Amino acid sequence: MRRTTRWARLVRVVLVKELVDSFRDKRALGSILLSILIGPLITGFMMNRIADRQRAADDVRIPIVGSENAPALVQWLSQQSGVVVATGPSDPEQAVRDQVEYVVLVVPPDFSDKFRSSRPAAIRVVADSARSDSRPQVDRVHRLLQQYSAEIGALRLIGRGVSPAAARPLQVQEVEVSTTQQRAARLLSVIPLMVLLAAFTGAMQLATDATAGERERGSLEALLVNPVPRGALAFGKVMAAALAAMLAVAVTAVLCTGLLRFIPLQELGMRFRFGAPHMAGLMAAALPMCLLTAAAQSCIATMAKSFKEAQTYMGILILAPMLVGVLGTLYPIDNQPWMYGVPLLGQYVLLTSVLGGYAPSPVAFVAAGIVCVAGAAVFIRATVALLNSERIVFGR
Repeated sequence: MRRTTRWARLVRVVLVKELVDSFRDKRALGSILLSILIGPLITGFMMNRIADRQRAADDVRIPIVGSENAPALVQWLSQQSGVVVATGPSDPEQAVRDQVEYVVLVVPPDFSDKFRSSRPAAIRVVADSARSDSRPQVDRVHRLLQQYSAEIGALRLIGRGVSPAAARPLQVQEVEVSTTQQRAARLLSVIPLMVLLAAFTGAMQLATDATAGERERGSLEALLVNPVPRGALAFGKVMAAALAAMLAVAVTAVLCTGLLRFIPLQELGMRFRFGAPHMAGLMAAALPMCLLTAAAQSCIATMAKSFKEAQTYMGILILAPMLVGVLGTLYPIDNQPWMYGVPLLGQYVLLTSVLGGYAPSPVAFVAAGIVCVAGAAVFIRATVALLNSERIVFGR
């Protein structure tokens, strides 16, 4: 018991020492602050851009070349909500290519003759599919033309004494089983990615400086001369980095979810509720990950001979949460029990589920947390082995 108490006291001394040294370093503070702010800022910017594009699609300007060839179509378009009909440019393709216009309609001279004779009348829609900012406007124009075509087709059938329902043998009725919270969480899937990134970036500076930095400065040798067990030394350094990562994760989650109050999700047809239970779920899923990331970064940085070399390794290591985010975007990730046993993937699934309003069982949180703690223990033991190696301590 006395030995355990002494070991814990030594861990606390190392922890306090690393935190004090880190907060004295303005560079470290700036790095941690940047890692905390970058995620929420990117999230808020992306969500506002999506809302702006949706708003731009509701208010669309349609330049028409040859509007005199389709007066009824032009009049119908001008009566639609949020549609402004304008005179088209002399060179529609060049105007779209130069990004002067999002989309241009070209009505050929034979449109009226074919329209009156009930033959298919062609309309050219000039657009640039490579421009992501023009896609909502182009889609809105396509929907308007399809609506006009359907109305004219129905009127022609009625004029010939045929019910328009005869031309529609199937009536498709969609039944949406997902909630608005789940659909919003799908759109806001960037938040779990930002929280996972905060777990890496928050610990990176402190873990790197406490290991590779001290090894480069030569202070690691003097530190190891003290009668402190290597395990207590390694654990204290890891805990200091883990606390910085936990702070970054908590602040990132609070800022990201707080920004949702200022994002017009209702314009995207979504509602999003976030309260104390959701925040508790986010923290339960993400905080154990901080211990694993801090242990992994400390172990890898201990092998580096210089601070710069360690930063190179950290740049490669941070690709791990980004890979999980990319996979979550490209492939549907469902809640499978085996996923909770995979670090990062289990946390991503838990975070996405909590945001979607679906709270997994407590067993899932416990399982994912145990895996992170076990992984951290492996990395800490590896760090202790490195600190016992003369090649690591004296090799510079």
